[in-house]
Order: sequence, then C-alpha cells, then structure tokens
Amino acid sequence: MELLGKTNIDFIGKRNIAFVISSIISIIAIIGIIQIARGAANMGIDFSGGTVMQLKFSKPLAIDVARAALHKSGITKADLQEIKDGNKLLVKIDNKDSAALGKPAVAVQAAFRKELADNAFTVESSTEIGPSIGEKLRKDTLVAVFISLLGIILYIAWRFDFKFGIGAIVATLHDCLAMIAVFYVMNLEINLLFITAVLTIAGYSLTDTVVVFDRIRENLHKNLKSSLPNIFNASINEVLSRTIVTSLTVFLAAASLFFFGGEVIHDFAFALLIGVLVGTYSSVFVASPIVVLLENRALQKQGNRA
Repeated sequence: MELLGKTNIDFIGKRNIAFVISSIISIIAIIGIIQIARGAANMGIDFSGGTVMQLKFSKPLAIDVARAALHKSGITKADLQEIKDGNKLLVKIDNKDSAALGKPAVAVQAAFRKELADNAFTVESSTEIGPSIGEKLRKDTLVAVFISLLGIILYIAWRFDFKFGIGAIVATLHDCLAMIAVFYVMNLEINLLFITAVLTIAGYSLTDTVVVFDRIRENLHKNLKSSLPNIFNASINEVLSRTIVTSLTVFLAAASLFFFGGEVIHDFAFALLIGVLVGTYSSVFVASPIVVLLENRALQKQGNRA
C-alpha cells in the first residue's frame, strides 16, 4: 500500500533548517525540565504528592459551581477536572496546599455536603500519595528513561554501527524533549501517564528509525560510488510511503483515544499524538542527517591522516 508514488525529496539538504527547529524545541524542553526540577511546572499528584478524589454526583455539576463551593469552605487551590460521562468530578489537592486542611478528603466531602446539599454524591475513589512516594517515583522515572535510552544506543550500535547508534539516541532524545516542551508550554500535567506515553513513543520512534537505517545499510552495500547524501536521500524516499502509512495508522488509533477515550486518558492520548508526529519527523530529519555528519567527519579525519 502506497500513499505516495516515487519521490525524490532532498531530506539531507534540509538538515540545517531541521536542526534549527529541533534546537528551539530542545531549548524549550530544557527550560521545562528545569522548571519541573524546581517544582514550578504543572506536576501531577504522582510526583508532587497529595490527594486525588473522584466523586459522582446525582445531578450535573459545573466546574465553576464546584470551585465556588470549595472556596466558601476555605479550599482555594484544588485542581478540578470534569468527567462529563456520569456527572463525575476529579478533585486534586497537592501536599503543599493540603497542610492547612488536615484531612483533604474529609474537608472536600464536608464542603460539598454543606454547599451542594441538593446534589448528593458518592466517593468512587480516594487516593493519598505522600511526598516520599512522589520523590521515589521521580527518581525511578529518571532511572527508567536513562536505562531505556542506554539500551537503545547499545542495540543500534550492535546491529548497525556506533554512528547509527548516536543518530538513533539523539532522535529518540529529541522526541522525548519535544513532548516535554509541548506539555510545558501548554501547562499540561506531568504525571505517570505522560511518562508512559514518552517511553511508548521512544519505542515507536526507534522502530521507525530502524526501518530507515535498514534501507540505508542495504543501499550503502549496493552503491559504493555514490555520495552519502544521495544514498541517504534515496533510502529515505524509498521507505517514505511505508513510514507515512505506519505513522498514519498509529496516529488514527491515538486520535480515537483522544476523542473517545474519556477524560482520564485525554492527556495521555494527546501525548501520543504529538509523539507520533515528532517521531516520524525525527526519523527522517534528525537521525539520518546526524549519521551523515558523523560519517563525513570520519572520512575527513581519514583523509587528513592519509
């Protein structure tokens, strides 16, 4: 199945433009990471610690009405999310905001019973995460990401070449940074579901990159006289239809989760959508051009020695 016919796009020739775009994205992501480390970003309860409650009301409840009811009872910094399916409300209170409340879950229930007496509710779930657990989750997350990236570079270096491994790891790291940049700019919550999406996209992007690298390796062995940019461009163009079809099918699946999966996995599905787009871009405009640059530098060093 091919969406495109035979193409002859100069991907490698556009590497400078791609590198500028990727550099801007990476700088924004680094700022976001610094803010996350400082606790200034929108960190989820998973990492910051706190209380999460899901309530089901007998009647529809608007967010502004629920927030006003909590404010009247002194709960001013609760994060509210409306789950339209079933008149449900998700209430999140960080540890730093819950110290004055004593037991946040009890305070929230008392506030709603007092201010919304005509709208009965039941507590479907209530979870409390302490600061020590949040700190452990942050450390475990960093370890998991580091191990996954290390595994990627070792696998690619073993299967192809160390230069290809560097290209793959930079492209994968670029995808992770791009997702962090988008979530930071849009002030979306950084939680365990987001980290799951990042690792999922890292695996997807690697698979897409390996397909491109496989074709490049085949053409390098077949054509020993052509220049590296020409071989890389030809290889990318040969698998372009396959890349687009694969990315499109994954994108449509993620879009289905985004539009119909419900509020709970809304941000997770959005991260997948961003990741699929960025992963496809990086396989073509980041991974391969980096390998070309490394190969050219290696050839120049050999020429200087000779």
